[in-house]
Amino acid sequence: MRKWEELPDFMRTEAVRPYYDILSNKKGTLAAKRAFDLVMASFLLIFLSPVMLVIAVAVKLDSKGEIFFRQERVTQYGKIFKIYKFRTMVKDADKLGSQVTTKNDARVTRIGRFLRKYRLDETAQLFNVITGDMSFVGTRPEAVPYAQKYTKEMMATLLLPAGITSEASIRYKDEDILLDVADDIDKIYVEDVLPEKMKYNYQSLRNFSFIKDILTMLKTILVVLGKTY
Repeated sequence: MRKWEELPDFMRTEAVRPYYDILSNKKGTLAAKRAFDLVMASFLLIFLSPVMLVIAVAVKLDSKGEIFFRQERVTQYGKIFKIYKFRTMVKDADKLGSQVTTKNDARVTRIGRFLRKYRLDETAQLFNVITGDMSFVGTRPEAVPYAQKYTKEMMATLLLPAGITSEASIRYKDEDILLDVADDIDKIYVEDVLPEKMKYNYQSLRNFSFIKDILTMLKTILVVLGKTY
């Protein structure tokens, strides 16, 4: 973790400082978190390679376009990186509508709905975990236009790498349903949904621990399997 003086100017604020002080006292835990991410992501890439191959073929046969969806997102210290997902929407979907997806989004392909239901599209993010741009658990990386609207306190979530899952992701697993009835999807997301999700992200930063990360991963698996939470 960087020293306070080495943080980007937009992060060195009174709103971020309390979260920084908490995390800076847990350097050993942060090191364990990164080691776990690297080992587990490498193992899963090998173990899931046959499944990922099948997904890749299914995506390619189902609709025109690339196998992977790559989009600029924001991670630790405000770094912009390209997130990887198996493509679940039609080609150039980001140019045909909002950056977020609604329940009955016509841009989602047939195989895409299946992949999204079981979050199989996100297995490609194992590559992002290995490179260090993401972690298994952490604040979900927002698209650049949304991250540019972060409040000063929201910047605290950029102290750690973005995550594949989080407590907020679990709580808002049906986010697409909430946005499905919105007239202005982007406005509702930024003004209503994002601030509520951030409350869980703040809590996760304040109570950060390696054990809590593991529990969040287990909760995510249960939710994907249809367990209520």
